[in-house]
Amino acid sequence: MQLITWLVRAVLLFVLFAFAMNNQHEVELRWFFGLSWRAPMVIVVLCAMALGFVLGVLGMLPSWWSQRRRASRAVRRLDTPATNPTPASTTPRSTTAPDVVPPVRPDGV
Repeated sequence: MQLITWLVRAVLLFVLFAFAMNNQHEVELRWFFGLSWRAPMVIVVLCAMALGFVLGVLGMLPSWWSQRRRASRAVRRLDTPATNPTPASTTPRSTTAPDVVPPVRPDGV
């Protein structure tokens, strides 16, 4: 699935780049208060694409941070020992496999 996602991204990047290269005439962008900017169309399209990438990453940052916080809390919970451990002398030893499987850390370590 990740391969398909990266292929779609690569195709989209190629299409945008090819579009920009086919439109190399000069354009004028008119901003507010009478400001204007003249540049080749390739520069304008690539700047717009880069701005979109940056805004996408900035939009995802809060989600990334909250996921990292949740993961670190989960790891800390798994790393801390239980508050009321059972003494080893009162626990009978069994020759069979244990019924309770210890928790697995979410990062796989």
